[in-house]
Amino acid sequence: MKTISRILVPLDFGQPSLDALDDAIDLAATLGASVVVMHAYEVSPLLGARPEGPLHTADLAEHLAATAASALTSVVRDRANRGVKLDTVVREGPAWQEIDAVAEDTRADLIVLGTHSRHGILRTLLGNVAERVVRTARKPVLTIRAAEA
Repeated sequence: MKTISRILVPLDFGQPSLDALDDAIDLAATLGASVVVMHAYEVSPLLGARPEGPLHTADLAEHLAATAASALTSVVRDRANRGVKLDTVVREGPAWQEIDAVAEDTRADLIVLGTHSRHGILRTLLGNVAERVVRTARKPVLTIRAAEA
C-alpha cells in the first residue's frame, strides 16, 4: 500500500468540512503526514451587484481571496497545537476542479472532504462538490459524512 504523507482537505467553512479537517489532522498525526487546507471560490457577475453600486469583478476577486486566506489562517491557527504541519492554499475557480488541481500541485496522497449529505431539490439547486470530486479526482478520496442534525 502506498504511504500517505500529504492529505488535502478542502474547506467551505461549514461544519462538515471543519469536522473532516479535524479527522484528517487525527489521521495525519497517526501516519506522520502533513495536511494542506484549501478553499476555492468563484467570482460570479451577480455577486458584484450591490445596492450602493456595482463592485468590479477584480475588486470582488481580491476581496474574496483575502477573506478566504484570513479565514483559512484562523482555522489553521486554532489547530496549530495538534502536532501536524498545516499549509493553506486559496484558489479561484470551480471547487471540484480546483480540489483536483491542488491535489496534483501539492502531490497529495489523499483528499479528505466533508459532505453535507444533501438530497433531492437541495442537491439539485446547490450541487454536490463531494460527488464531483469522488467521480473526477485523480487521487483517492475519503468523504466524511455530516452528522445528522
